[in-house]
Amino acid sequence: MGKKILIFDTSIATQNLGDVIILDSVNKSLEKLFPDGRFFKTATHESIGLASYKLHKKADFSFVAGTNLLSSNMNKYNQWKVNFYDAAFLKDIILLGVGWWQYQNGVNLYTKLLYKKLLHRKFQHSVRDSYTKAKLAQAGLANCINTGCPTTWGLTPQHCSGIPTVKSDSVVFTLTDYNKDHRADLKLMHFLSEHYERIYFWPQGSGDLDYLTSFPGNVELVAPSPKAFDALLENSESIDYVGTRLHAGIRAIQHRRRSIIIGVDNRSAEIAKDINLPFLARENIDQLDGLVSGKWATTLSIDFAAIDAWRSQFTQ
Repeated sequence: MGKKILIFDTSIATQNLGDVIILDSVNKSLEKLFPDGRFFKTATHESIGLASYKLHKKADFSFVAGTNLLSSNMNKYNQWKVNFYDAAFLKDIILLGVGWWQYQNGVNLYTKLLYKKLLHRKFQHSVRDSYTKAKLAQAGLANCINTGCPTTWGLTPQHCSGIPTVKSDSVVFTLTDYNKDHRADLKLMHFLSEHYERIYFWPQGSGDLDYLTSFPGNVELVAPSPKAFDALLENSESIDYVGTRLHAGIRAIQHRRRSIIIGVDNRSAEIAKDINLPFLARENIDQLDGLVSGKWATTLSIDFAAIDAWRSQFTQ
C-alpha cells in the first residue's frame, strides 16, 4: 500500500500565480517519488485546524511546499500561519524547496523554538538557495540540502540546449505590483518596445495589471492564469521572456524559451547565484540591451546530486 502524503500547499489562499507554478512542480516531483502514494493537502497561508491536524497525524510524510515561507521573526511576520499552539499537534514536517522571506537579521528565539518543534530533526530538508540554508543553520537546523527550487529540477543540460541563443521576434514580460520602481520599470517597457515586434504582458500577481495601467502605451494582455501563460509559451513561434517575476521566467525556461529575470528582491538574486539563472538586477536595467541583443546559451548549474540525495532518503 502506498504512503500517505500531506502537502502544506502554498498555492491555496494566495494572490500570486507563482505559487501555482511552484506547486505544479512540487506535485509532479512528489508523485514521481511516491507513485503509489495517497495525497492530501492543507493550506499554509491561512490558519489550519482539527481536520489538518488529523491528516498530519495519519500521514507517513508531511511536506511544506516551496515559496518564501520562512522568516527570522515568525511571531511578527509569518506567511506560514503556524504558531506554538499548532506545534502541539504538528511535528516532523519536511521542507521541500522552501525559501526565506527577505534578507533579514538573526533568527529570534521564538522562531528557533517554533522551527525546532515543527520541523523534522533527522530527515534532510530541501531548501531553494544557499541563503535559506544559512538562515536555518542559524536557527539550529543543520539537516538541510540546497536543492534549488523544484521548478528547476527538470532543467537539465539537454533541456536547456533546446533554448534559443538569440533574441526572438516577440516577448512576454511581467511587473511586480508590491515592489515598484516606476523609473526602472518604464525603462524596461521602452526597451522592449524598441527591440520586439510584439509585446505581451502576463499578470502573475493580483495587482500587476493595475500597476501596468499606470504606464503609457499598449501591450497585448494574456489572461491571468497559468494555463493561458503556458498556451502563449507553447504556441508562439518565436517568443522570449523578460520580467521581474521569478517563476514566470522559470516557467518560460521550462518551455524552452529564452528568459531574463529582472531581480527585485532576494529570491531571484539568491537562486541566480546558485544556479546561474539568466538574471539582471533592476538597478542595472541600463545593461539590458547587451543581454537581449547578445548571443548566449542558457547554461544552468543545477545540483542534481543534491536533488538525488534528498530524494534517496525516502526510497532507502
